[in-house]
Amino acid sequence: MYHPDLIHAHYGLCGLLANLQRRIPVVTTYHGSDINDPRILKLSKIAIRLSKFNIFVSQKNIDTAKVRKNYALIPCGINLEDYPEMDKAKARKLMGLDPDKKYVLFAGAFDNAVKNAPLAISAMALVPEAELLELKGYTRSEVATLMNAVDCFLMTSHTEGSPQVIKEALACGCPIVSVDVGDVKEQIKGVDGCCIAEREKEDIASRVKNAFAFVNRTAGRKSILTKGLDNTSIAVRVKELYYNIYR
Repeated sequence: MYHPDLIHAHYGLCGLLANLQRRIPVVTTYHGSDINDPRILKLSKIAIRLSKFNIFVSQKNIDTAKVRKNYALIPCGINLEDYPEMDKAKARKLMGLDPDKKYVLFAGAFDNAVKNAPLAISAMALVPEAELLELKGYTRSEVATLMNAVDCFLMTSHTEGSPQVIKEALACGCPIVSVDVGDVKEQIKGVDGCCIAEREKEDIASRVKNAFAFVNRTAGRKSILTKGLDNTSIAVRVKELYYNIYR
């Protein structure tokens, strides 16, 4: 029988379940909805108290949970090999997109209420020259190709933790327009071609048009590496945390 020295649970409810036993120490990572949803937060707070150590993916989640000790801020990393930079024309050809049209990729499925598609759709109605694409039903490889093919990536979510799609878009050099949600502001800080918009359709539409004027790909990939948000860098931090628990 396998006897681990440590359990690392992902998501607050999983952390609570893992802590039902008290022989093996538990590290729990909270990914956003387990903190942002008040109903689940009540249970996550129990996991926070019981866990040997807690990891949060954004400062906003730390503030919401009001945690004071035994925690670290460590966002999830991404595998840069899965999100390579590509020539835009080639990417459009692969995805069957019009080479001369403007495209904006929405950060999720239109029927996912948390992603707040109505705000994005109303904003894009003010940008009639562009088409808003739904991020749904694609493979990971196709998502990477789309992020290289479009002119802008748009996020209007009500809540987020540390959205992976923002890091993926950064890795592909895609200009980003997002409302201030999760840790997006921190992720895109210092990257020309990426900006935060107010939760108003007019401001979002204006900033999307500005993104169209950014003809080059962004330096998002360099930013990911500089901030240590690639999988390898994040793994080193988590591994060090494991060792510290036993020191």
